[in-house]
Amino acid sequence: MKITTKPVVYIISDSIGETAEFVVRAAASQFNSGRVEIRRIPFAREKEHITEVIEEAGETRGIIVYTLVLPKVKEYLEEEAAKLGIPTVDIMGPILKTMARVFPEPPHLKPGLVYKLDEEYYRKVEAIDFAVRYDDGKDPRGVLWADVVIIGVSRTSKTPLCMYLAHRGIKAANVPLVPEVKPAEELFQIPAQRIVGLTINPDQLARIRQERLKNLGLKGRADYVNPRRIEAELEYAEEIMQQLQCPIVQISSKAVEETAGEIMQIIKKG
Repeated sequence: MKITTKPVVYIISDSIGETAEFVVRAAASQFNSGRVEIRRIPFAREKEHITEVIEEAGETRGIIVYTLVLPKVKEYLEEEAAKLGIPTVDIMGPILKTMARVFPEPPHLKPGLVYKLDEEYYRKVEAIDFAVRYDDGKDPRGVLWADVVIIGVSRTSKTPLCMYLAHRGIKAANVPLVPEVKPAEELFQIPAQRIVGLTINPDQLARIRQERLKNLGLKGRADYVNPRRIEAELEYAEEIMQQLQCPIVQISSKAVEETAGEIMQIIKKG
């Protein structure tokens, strides 16, 4: 028999076991010494993974604390531990059972979902940071690292689209197209499928720009809303898009969500 000088707690988890260990340490702190030996067994998703652990827990007179959601593994653990008189504590079971009473759908019973959610969260945060950093062509190098690059003339919703896509974990950069400014060389260094051009009805663009100037209290930029200037900008942008051979999305009278949906479909096809 393996002799131990302090209580041994075996943490068995079908994920990494952090949750159970936190609970065990919190409980142990309520005792005078708070000393406990923790042996963590992560990713235990088959019966074979826990057989030896159960035997060892029987030898050390330890207890087993587990966070298992796979029914077959959980049942096996309880049955085998009971045969050896090993105390067990189910961390997840009671919570899942209670929540099942109020949630309309049953639990997925899939290991590690919380970490998948965390990955999605951090991917979203990273994408948002990317969209801000490479907004409006601030740094053309972002074009090389983006999942999608949105190009178009001023006031075609490039920035709102990039932020919308970022909230879905897509790294989007945007580059304005201005006749007097040579387009970034990086645009010609990436596959056309990673670029989406935006076009819009000239009259609608004029109204959007007029409203923008009004909100900013600016009245001295007549060329910005001049119909001929707008036509020239749109023609120039279309020439660049044709050179790049990239997909073009017509955004006239469309909500950002609708345009973003089209862009996401383009990304999937690419």
